[in-house]
Amino acid sequence: MESTHILSQKLEAWMLPPVFSDWYPDPAAQLPRYAQTIRGFEAAFGPGRKAALFSSPGRCEFIGNHTDHQLGHVVAAAITLDMIAVVSPNGTQTVRMVSEGYPSVSVDLEDLAPRPREKGNPAALVRGMAAALTRFGFSPGGFDAYLSSRIPAGAGLSSSAALECLIGAIFNTLFCGEAVSAVQVARAGRFAESEYFGKPCGLMDQLACAVGGFAAMDLADPANPLVERVCSPLAQHGFCLYVVNTGGSHADLTGQYAAVREEMRSVAACLGYQALRQIPEGEFWAQIGKLHLQVSDRAICRAIHFFAEDRRAADMAQALRTGQMTQILRLITESGRSSQQLLQNAWPDGRPEERGISLALALSEHLLQQQGACRVHGGGFAGSILALVPQTLDLPYQQGMEAVFGRECCRRLAIRPCGAAAVGSWEG
Repeated sequence: MESTHILSQKLEAWMLPPVFSDWYPDPAAQLPRYAQTIRGFEAAFGPGRKAALFSSPGRCEFIGNHTDHQLGHVVAAAITLDMIAVVSPNGTQTVRMVSEGYPSVSVDLEDLAPRPREKGNPAALVRGMAAALTRFGFSPGGFDAYLSSRIPAGAGLSSSAALECLIGAIFNTLFCGEAVSAVQVARAGRFAESEYFGKPCGLMDQLACAVGGFAAMDLADPANPLVERVCSPLAQHGFCLYVVNTGGSHADLTGQYAAVREEMRSVAACLGYQALRQIPEGEFWAQIGKLHLQVSDRAICRAIHFFAEDRRAADMAQALRTGQMTQILRLITESGRSSQQLLQNAWPDGRPEERGISLALALSEHLLQQQGACRVHGGGFAGSILALVPQTLDLPYQQGMEAVFGRECCRRLAIRPCGAAAVGSWEG
């Protein structure tokens, strides 16, 4: 670590950390942003402190809609939109955290029990991450941090998982001798979000933010997930990746996200299993009559989606390995249609006027002229879609979507090869 004064001098001299060329499409453009974050740290915690810089990426879900919490297959990727922090250990057992534009957070690590009043608050994620790492045998300590994020809220790019993995990387570097694996950081993040923050989730978001790159995941054993980094053939085949924010509100949707999970589990429980992945698909189809009498039809439809989507995610990993672009486009298209028709997470219950995701998918299909593909992105119900767009249609696609959903609704994504980490050494 170096003093914030020295770090600022290096930034002013346009000295680039080597990792910037891997992390960002525009490395030099990041320097003013990091300099501003250092100034924010000094204003909040005082100048001249020895500090380190950290970054944690957002993620996109490439395929595998609501398969992770049923122990299924997923393909996701870390992206270059990230959350950064200037961090200094403070010699106490208290974490003090200031996020640009948000209230400050203070968490006493002497007490790691969940606090109901912290649910939905970043303090819950700090406390939950520390509790999980303590369970893994580590001893996290106190630090002061100033955070700044380029991950847009409400766009389905998982700012919560990015924050969890950022906290995990800070604890890992400052107090754990970097002995915490990326998978352990991800598991800690899932624990913190589910048990402390109060939002049930699978493991996909955290693994993508912790591991980096395109990651094919097999979550049959959540304690030991299989994660394989796979290459993306998108650019070499002339495609770019977009996430489109339809502007729908995520307010009061936690119950609807949780209902997907619980309804899928109700199907598994009816057949004597804990999760859908454990059920032989032939047994599921043979027991449809029994299921129809004991669980809701929507739960059965969502289970049908799971079995097909789980196969699609496994097939996608192979298609990425072998560069089969036609197969990739087909799988993305099938995933999008299944999410609308069977998973039924393209619009929120109780809001008949809100069909932003369905409109965005229909408009995308019109604009792409059968040359690309699109699907629901993330949890669904409101928020964003993912689109694979031929570079020849790049500008018309952006203009067409922005004409309906507003300026900057489209974000072209670049994939980041590294997960949450300290910035490390500097050139010069």
